[in-house]
Amino acid sequence: MEPNHNALTFKSLSTEDLAQAQSAVAQFLFQHLGEFGDPLDQIQACLDYVLNPDKGGRVFLAVEGAEIVGAVVINDTGMSGYIPEHILVYIAVHERMRGQGVGKTLMQAAIANSPGNMALHVEPHNPALRLYERLGFENKYLEMRHNKQRSEA
Repeated sequence: MEPNHNALTFKSLSTEDLAQAQSAVAQFLFQHLGEFGDPLDQIQACLDYVLNPDKGGRVFLAVEGAEIVGAVVINDTGMSGYIPEHILVYIAVHERMRGQGVGKTLMQAAIANSPGNMALHVEPHNPALRLYERLGFENKYLEMRHNKQRSEA
């Protein structure tokens, strides 16, 4: 089922709008990312990255009235070719709006308005994996991370 686009507004935030809404966007993401989320300070750091003119990125929102019901955060990588130009860091949809196409519409806006290639990390058990595949994302690599705190303990 597609969302009622008459009730929702989909928008890309300007740097000025994000600076004013940063706390609200961070709180929304913290609340609605669920098991796939990060601590609030890390979400804030991601939004600071978008606001940094030497780094950059984009934030797209779905809004119902004055309430945020969906958000996507993209960070620019500053690279191209061997690493995609953009990384989708966060996408969240309010639980009452899930399954209505809000996430798909946000993803389509993010892809259409981000010049160059995009990557994202997704847990294999995340239900959004199928959406990403339908939108053209491919599993190119198995990502492995080294955590110094855990390995030195």
